[in-house]
Amino acid sequence: MNDTSTVHTSDDRIKRMFAAGVHYGYSKARRHPTTSPYVYGLKEKIEIIDLTKATELLDHAKAFAHTLGSEGKTLLLVGGKHEARASVRAAAERAGLPYVCGRWIGGALTNFPEIKKRIDRLEDLRGRRERGDLAKYTKRERLMIDREIAKLEEKFGGLVGMEKVPDALFVIDPKYEHIAIAESLELKLPVIALANSDCNIGPIRYPIVGNDSARASIALIVEEVVRAYEEGRKGAALAGQESAASKTA
Repeated sequence: MNDTSTVHTSDDRIKRMFAAGVHYGYSKARRHPTTSPYVYGLKEKIEIIDLTKATELLDHAKAFAHTLGSEGKTLLLVGGKHEARASVRAAAERAGLPYVCGRWIGGALTNFPEIKKRIDRLEDLRGRRERGDLAKYTKRERLMIDREIAKLEEKFGGLVGMEKVPDALFVIDPKYEHIAIAESLELKLPVIALANSDCNIGPIRYPIVGNDSARASIALIVEEVVRAYEEGRKGAALAGQESAASKTA
């Protein structure tokens, strides 16, 4: 990704990350050995993450996200922990990306054909309700259907429109989302992950070592990565328009 896609200078970005608390790790006792190279030191028994190195990791992850966007590939956002849900949902909906903001449903990747049936069921019930097709049912039957829609929305609402297994995942806290990580590894899907000092980043292709528990930290990293994806998609669209225009000239 070109430097022109980066809005802030390196120093400015580090200041923003510092202000958001991205540098806060956990206690030394909780540190996973794979994150040791990214720990700067200790402050009041809390490990401090080296933001210079974290920025390098973030840039590497953003370059990959940019490529995914430019190639029209699907990035699934996963942020089920309470602190991550709002940021992940907002960014995913803005970018038109699938997301999981609740409990990960086992088999969401490795048994996607079955999961797709539940997504299709949700879309069908939504459509029927919007068209008024449920008017023929009794009040009790409509209530039961509404309850089914609500349950399906809770589990699969963020996956509506995802027609196949995604090309990559962006996960907040791989330790918390260990089932999603295990499924992605089984399918050999690349993963971007915001991972604190207690996480095993060995299997993660694009780790971003940083605070994965603070809302401000999560929001900043999610915004950076998803914006890089959007910029890649926008660049590809503009290139396509220019190519089409040149052919008709």
